[in-house]
Parts: sequence; C-alpha cells; structure tokens
Amino acid sequence: MTYAPQKPIDVPPYQLQPLLSDVVDSLSRAAGQPIQIRCAQAIGSEIYVGTSNGELMRYALQANNAGSPESYTLLSRQSVPNDKPIDEIVLAPSISRALVLSDHQIHFYTLPALDMVPLNLIKPIRNVVTFAVDVQHMKRPPQFMNDIPLPVEPIEFCVIKRSTIALYSLRERLFFQKEIPLPSGGMFARRSGKYLCVADKEFYNMVDLAAASLFQMLPISQAPDTTVAVKPSITVISENEFLILSWMGASTLGVFITGDGDPVRGTLEWPSHPEAVSLDYPYITTLLPNGTIEIHSVETQSIVQVVPAPPDTSSPLAGDRRALVSCLNAFFIPSTQRSEKLRLVPKQLIRKRTQVPNVDDTSGSGMAPDGFVL
Repeated sequence: MTYAPQKPIDVPPYQLQPLLSDVVDSLSRAAGQPIQIRCAQAIGSEIYVGTSNGELMRYALQANNAGSPESYTLLSRQSVPNDKPIDEIVLAPSISRALVLSDHQIHFYTLPALDMVPLNLIKPIRNVVTFAVDVQHMKRPPQFMNDIPLPVEPIEFCVIKRSTIALYSLRERLFFQKEIPLPSGGMFARRSGKYLCVADKEFYNMVDLAAASLFQMLPISQAPDTTVAVKPSITVISENEFLILSWMGASTLGVFITGDGDPVRGTLEWPSHPEAVSLDYPYITTLLPNGTIEIHSVETQSIVQVVPAPPDTSSPLAGDRRALVSCLNAFFIPSTQRSEKLRLVPKQLIRKRTQVPNVDDTSGSGMAPDGFVL
C-alpha cells in the first residue's frame, strides 16, 4: 500500500537510473558465497561501496569510447582489517577524509584515492556502537576539487559508545574533546551543529553538546504491540531541525522538531514504516518495505511523486531496493540522452556565389567575393 500524490508536479523531481550493474553477482562469484552491498557513498565522479565481506571498492566515471556514454568503472578494491562487514561510509570532503565503520571500529581513509591513513597518524576508534559527523561540516566543499586551496577547518563528530558520547575533531590528526554520559545508551544518531539527536531502544533524545544536557522526546514506537521491532530514523533538515519517525501501529508519523524539542511545520505520514529516509531539499524521499519510493515536499508536507515498486522483469531497474543514500556534495550521473543529443550529424555546406561589385560602382556593399551559408 502507498499513498497517491496529492499535488503531483508536471515534471517529477526524480527518475531512476542504474549506475552500477552486476556488482553483487561478480563479488559473489569471486568469493564463492553470497555477498551483499552494505553501504555506499558518492561525490563528484567517484562512488565508494562497502560490502558484507569487508571489501571497500572505489568506482570512477570514465569514458568508454566516443560512441557510448561514460560509465562507472572499478578503480580499486581493498579489505578493511579483519574482513568484517562494512556498516557505514561517511565522507568529509573538506579535509579529504572518509570515515568507515566496521566491526565496532572507525577507520580513516584519504579522498579520493581511498588509501588508509597511516596508523602512526590516526589509530582506529574502538568500541563504537554508532557515530554521527556534524552534517553542516559534511556539506563543506571538497578540498580535492578546488583549484584554489581553501583554509581547512576541522570537522567534528560524536561517537556513541555503550554508555557515553565521545566528542572528536579531525583534520590531519584526531583530537579527543570530551565525553558526555549517556546512561540509556544509543543505537542511532545524527548531529547538526551543537545538537545531537540520538535514539536508544525506546525513545528519541536530544543532546545539547555545549551544555552537556539531554531530554527525552518521542517514542520510536507508539503501537500497542511492543514485540514488533521498529528501526529508528533521524534526518537532519537544517542546523536546528530534525525529522524523526514514530510507528503508530497502522501507519508511521514523521515529526519535524527543533534542537530545543519544539515541533515545527506539519507532520508526514506513511502507510508503513519506511526502510530509509533521505533529504534532498526541498524534498524528503522515503523507501517503503514494498519497494515503493514516496517523495514529499518539506514545505507543504504533501506527496509530489510516487515511484512504483521494482518490476518483476529483467529490467536494469528490477531487483530489491534496500536503502536510500544522501550524497551531500552531489555526484555525476552519466546521461544517454545527452550523448544522443550531442551525436555527430552530417550537414551539407551550400556554397553561395555573390556578384562582385563593379569597382566604378560607388553603391557597392563591400561584401567579400565569397561567403558560406550554413
């Protein structure tokens, strides 16, 4: 079940296009066992993929030949220590770093080459439940794409451990700032500025990192049946605004809330609990359990587009949809339409001979003897 758009847009904001094909099949054949893609991120002409067998792969957009569009090609692949599943990849392009979570450890890599930072510079952070990089810092422009070097400001992030929040800053080196107690623990978190929204097993909580204070907000599930596990969802909307989801039993409610805990805007609603939520302002995109994708307007809270579930065919768009990934600094998509519009077309040149004016004729225009009209 899904809702129909209340105010459909004449030109829908999104369309689906395959970027990488046969990744899972080729990995599974090489490993001799089923392999899954666990996470991915992209920036510019690069895509980074993390798998269930601990492989970290780098793809780049490259031209095949003059007659076909560019496509993403595998440039390199490597394994994280211990070959454990990769849970999350976070890009910090302003400092040319990638943070990779695997086996409860955060490892640090360079961008865009994806080389591991030497351990004598930065050691992995251990005993990590989850972590949250300041989204405002993740939006800073990529250092490696600028012709003119910009001042490099450190990024800040929070590491959620079993009963504490550890605050760090990162530039060339990693600096520990402080710890804040978190008695109820946390399983999922998102940070924006001085606010950290963190979900424990039952509730969403807001932490003021500057004041080291915490208050409880909405339950993750308000359904009478408490045996059903519901995945928490937190999306940063702005520096002082988050979207959190609460399962009501028959539908899911989305509430926009400030860092002070005040509700703003209206609410969103879905017929089932979304598998993933992504912001591309002014739109909120959600993936539902049946594979349908719904797009809401942040400003009006109305549905503006619905992408149907994948077809049961051999189409490149068929197959399970598992997650949505928000890429804060954008990335390139190869376009077959553009290549078709820019293809070479033969064009005949018509040579037109003009009359040479008489040198004694003072009314002559001064036009050259020959000219071409295309």
